[in-house]
Amino acid sequence: MLTQTTSRVLEPADLDAALAVLDREPVANAFVTSRVQVAGLDPWRLGGEMWGWYEDGILTSLCYAGANLVPLCATPRAVRAFADRARRAGRRCSSIVGPARPTAELWRLLEPGWGPAREVRAHQPLMITDRMPAGVAPDPYVRRVRKDEMETIMPACVAMFTEEVGVSPLAGDGGLLYQARVAELVGSGRSFARFDADGKVVFKAEIGAVTHRACQIQGVWVAPEYRGRGLAAPGMAAVLRYALTEVAPVVSLYVNDFNTPARRTYRKVGFREAGAFMSVLF
Repeated sequence: MLTQTTSRVLEPADLDAALAVLDREPVANAFVTSRVQVAGLDPWRLGGEMWGWYEDGILTSLCYAGANLVPLCATPRAVRAFADRARRAGRRCSSIVGPARPTAELWRLLEPGWGPAREVRAHQPLMITDRMPAGVAPDPYVRRVRKDEMETIMPACVAMFTEEVGVSPLAGDGGLLYQARVAELVGSGRSFARFDADGKVVFKAEIGAVTHRACQIQGVWVAPEYRGRGLAAPGMAAVLRYALTEVAPVVSLYVNDFNTPARRTYRKVGFREAGAFMSVLF
């Protein structure tokens, strides 16, 4: 029996079907789900297209194609179809990122035409927790960043991004999009920091992606001169308290496998590995 398969760009009318696919893996898909729940599938509002893969008329796999190329619940045949579409469109993304298995296969198919990448991070543990740590007290000095503190938090955000990704977020458009994203997180009460007596940021983190089932902590950073003083674990515990009590029942993050101190900190506050992501940076 022949199986009819096809891929196409999804339209706003496909929203319920797309959300049903995303809901199959609520933690791994949280980043894209959070955007779709707010913006729907209109490419202008979403910031990119959502590609769908159908088998026997049923939507089974997705790929978000915007600033990032993100395969979601993608079967091997879906990955091949998404790679074909991406090749035809040409590279417009700054990275390919997603669950490790489909992302690795997608990159294998795209590398001959899109490579070389600036960096490939093949194994980034996805870590989750649904409870507060038993042995780490939240840092009482970690609090929400106020809107009038944008000028203070922005340099710390830029330093974190540059250290993590290897390029400055101020390149290209002068940082307008990045500043808008930081302002969005501050304005929604999802940016947290500890400040020293001079008002300098010594620890920061954000709750980035948010859905009703999971949220994702991002941008964890300790100022270099404060590292090694035991600030990271209590700071993370403080952000966790906000996340679990006010945002979602499961908190996730993903981390570079070579970042041993960060992985140690996350385990200390109760995170456990629940999968792996992969990132290809251009």
